[in-house]
Amino acid sequence: MTSLSADSHVHSEFSWDTGGPGSAARGTMEATCARAVRIGLPALFFTEHLDLEDAWMSDAEDFGDHERHLLGADGIVAVPRFDVDGYLESIERCRAAFPQLRIGTGLEFGQPHLRIQAARAQLDLDMFDRIIGSLHTLEFDGLRAEPNTLYRRMPADAVMRRYLAEVPALVAGDEPFEIVTHLDYAVRYWPEEEAGPFDPRRFEEEFRTAMRAIAASGRALEMNTRRLQPWMPQWWSEEGGRAVSIGSDSHEARTLAHGFPEAMAMVEAFGFRPGAQPWDLWRR
Repeated sequence: MTSLSADSHVHSEFSWDTGGPGSAARGTMEATCARAVRIGLPALFFTEHLDLEDAWMSDAEDFGDHERHLLGADGIVAVPRFDVDGYLESIERCRAAFPQLRIGTGLEFGQPHLRIQAARAQLDLDMFDRIIGSLHTLEFDGLRAEPNTLYRRMPADAVMRRYLAEVPALVAGDEPFEIVTHLDYAVRYWPEEEAGPFDPRRFEEEFRTAMRAIAASGRALEMNTRRLQPWMPQWWSEEGGRAVSIGSDSHEARTLAHGFPEAMAMVEAFGFRPGAQPWDLWRR
């Protein structure tokens, strides 16, 4: 039996959208590690959210009950500061409690091309084992907003194309992230009732353009197992992509490594092979 790859995209109570430390709303680092051991996962990276937006607008329906307190009456989201000290202490406790599991530190850095100075003013990015870069928001009326909010304000096709058009800017600089995560983030919220089922072929050239930019930057592309997209590793390999990571984007223990056997078979079918260690990137 082939061993599982490391889960390179995992959140715990130290990510603001899980409810925070002490919240029973979502998973905890300890519970996630215990599940990793039970299912035979050899390694994971706790890539907690680092979102430093200062003008992020949202609709209330886009937030769960456990995070709605972060949304002001003016519709602006106030993300709490990342508790790096508490996070590192919890990492060390879990490493001591689960010695058979390789536990890596990490960040999911939102909009790193726009927020690198703010991030460096807050913490030492060099201390983390793995940093993944995310595009969560787009500019709108002088603010930033996520695709789910923008779909209520713009035609669906326009949101999708604007999202993919910003990816080259995301990867144009030398910000310290080695993986671009969930390139299909805007697909996640596609409004099927109004726009019909999502068809990636309508946006194939935009996806391929984004992938070419990521490949040229030397970064890897994440296969996010929340929703497996067979066309993604195919187009990625055809556009010069050399490496992938596999991440569940888990925010609770029960979804850790969801869909990993299928994801591993999928990327292998397009020529990607695991490294010497389970936590290595898959490469062609």
